Amino acid sequence: MAHRAGFVNIIGNPNVGQSTLMNALVGEKLSIITSKAQTTRHRIMGIVNGEDFQIVYSDTPGILKPAYKLQESMMNFVQGAVDDADVILYVTDTVEQSDRSEAIVERINRSGIPTIVVINKIDLSTPEALEVLAAQWQEKMPQAVIIPVSAKEKVGMTGVLDAILERLPEGEAFYPKDTLTDKTLRFFASEIIREKILLNYDKEIPYCCEIEIDTYKEEPTIDRIAANIYVARSSQKGIVIGHKGERLKRVGQQAREDMERFLGKKVFLQLFVKVQEDWRNNERQLRRFGYDQQ
Repeated sequence: MAHRAGFVNIIGNPNVGQSTLMNALVGEKLSIITSKAQTTRHRIMGIVNGEDFQIVYSDTPGILKPAYKLQESMMNFVQGAVDDADVILYVTDTVEQSDRSEAIVERINRSGIPTIVVINKIDLSTPEALEVLAAQWQEKMPQAVIIPVSAKEKVGMTGVLDAILERLPEGEAFYPKDTLTDKTLRFFASEIIREKILLNYDKEIPYCCEIEIDTYKEEPTIDRIAANIYVARSSQKGIVIGHKGERLKRVGQQAREDMERFLGKKVFLQLFVKVQEDWRNNERQLRRFGYDQQ
């Protein structure tokens, strides 16, 4: 049997469960998951290998109308994901009521790229409602195959994998067989910290924070990590730190525990809060934080 290999890019509106789907397909927690929109800011690759295939999954930020340069960069990731995919997983769910993805759907239809529409969260629907929804999506994307799943409960995932393998082009592996992702440990450390900020703060605070790993020292039994949490205004610094540092301490403890589970070893984590005025609209700072502004 010929070897198959290709890039499978995951695209959809915010809060439809893209990251949950990605993690279920890869079998590892690579993308952070919260109930808040804009959780994913970068394209995150997860690589799955079989005897005769390699699938390179790419989780992208949710589709949005950019309000500042950071969001423009996030949408650049989405646009690029349409252009360079071998297979597209377009993710929707049984409850979303947004039309912000219409332009992307039209672009996917015009691309001719094999597409799988994954209807997530079927546990929140009925068979009758699901049948109507599947018919609606088949009308919107007539060349796509429609697959209902519950990524959270891992229901229907085998059907998604089978559909991908049917559409994956023949080719040799892009990455060594033991590679799980293209991201570094520094990246995952910063994403774990950002997830804890999303979970522990409300309103605008999580969206004004960016994480930078200052130092990452690997030792045989412990990793020593120092990270800066950048906020966009001076008034936000005190909110992030909290009374007597309690809120920042809670974020640090939760992040450290997650890092230890992810790495399988002890972690010593230090967090510092710094102000970088309006970094979300500063192209130089965005490049420093890894966002492409081209």
